[in-house]
Amino acid sequence: MVAYNELLRPQFHFTAPTGWLNDPNGLVFYAGEYHLFYQHNPHGTNWGNMTWGHAVSRDLVHWEPLPLAILPDARGHAFSGSAVVDWQNTAGFRREALLAFYTAAGDQVTPPQPFTQCLAASTDRGRTWMKFAGNPILNEIAPGNRDPKVFWHEPSRHWVMALYVGAAGRHTIQFFTSTDLKQWQWRSTLDGFYECPDIFELDGRWVLFGADGRYVVGTFDGERFTVASGKHNSDWGTNFYAAQTFNDIPATDGRRILIGWMLGGQYPGMPFNQQMTFPCELTLRDGRLCKWPVREIATLHEKSADTPELEGELFDIEAEIDPGNALECGFDVRGHSIRYVVGDQELFSGKQSVRLPLENGRFRLRVLVDRTSIELLGNGGRVTCSTCFLPDPNNQRIKFVTTGGNARLISFVARKLRSAWSGNDHR
Repeated sequence: MVAYNELLRPQFHFTAPTGWLNDPNGLVFYAGEYHLFYQHNPHGTNWGNMTWGHAVSRDLVHWEPLPLAILPDARGHAFSGSAVVDWQNTAGFRREALLAFYTAAGDQVTPPQPFTQCLAASTDRGRTWMKFAGNPILNEIAPGNRDPKVFWHEPSRHWVMALYVGAAGRHTIQFFTSTDLKQWQWRSTLDGFYECPDIFELDGRWVLFGADGRYVVGTFDGERFTVASGKHNSDWGTNFYAAQTFNDIPATDGRRILIGWMLGGQYPGMPFNQQMTFPCELTLRDGRLCKWPVREIATLHEKSADTPELEGELFDIEAEIDPGNALECGFDVRGHSIRYVVGDQELFSGKQSVRLPLENGRFRLRVLVDRTSIELLGNGGRVTCSTCFLPDPNNQRIKFVTTGGNARLISFVARKLRSAWSGNDHR
């Protein structure tokens, strides 16, 4: 049994029960469940043996680990990819089958094989998976091509695959289309993106990004992406990579929800390694992506405090600050510095920084504090910094700090959080 309460186990960010975790894969919503697959080493806490781990949730907060979904085979390890609901049975497995698209990484087997794109299907709500007998569905274009993002393009009435392809010194996203999810035709290429593409429509515009979270905004006609602006940065922290958004969230909900990998965190002595970001909703404001924690975080809220002298491990903090005549102001969070340099209008999370202009002479912060991570959002999510840290377990103090003058808290609320794992049947 996994306790989910080890010293360095995040309490409201997803982690694998045991073993290594990296890229989120196959994010899809079906029959009331959010499916989170992820790159996983079930045999150790270091990268290797790439397999699709799997968990489901009904609220994006409380996750139920499920059996491994896609395992390595003679074609290679199961690298990153995506998943869709085949509502109209275009692939012929069954109406409303869940279909997963992944890269078979041929350099991970002996003898080496090419990198190909493959398909697996589930007809029991994702509990068991069968690899397509006709794999691969797309042969190698260039060594290392990987990370298929598949989605339905309604205006064109066909499926689209965005695929990372690197060759001759170029890093590209190539677009393919299909009517049956098994046979794919090349349509176009866009330069300048490395690994793990995602593409989606948001507020009437199209957004495309790669693994580093840098994105462009433009139009997409079902075959070709036309850039209107960017690249823009979506996260200024040191621990953000390979984010993906959910397919098939119902139109009645309408949200575009993202989860990323908080790469590079340290968890010494733990039976697991690495964690995900907390799910966030994306919006476009003035042509730029904004992030905000999903509203379901409220299911973890316990007592609230309105004074900025706190002790604890798990918090959801919101503050509006008038910097006044201070040179710097912000928070000390268990030894981690969050500070705003007033003259430069620059926000720091540890050593990482981002410009955050004052709004009517003030700035707003939201801070999600877990045992090994801090997610910092400025001015309603216009900027974000995702950071892993290793605090002194004996230091649970959080306090408001100023230097060189006086700053004023216009508003402040700190909501203490309960563990997302408490009360789960698998504890």
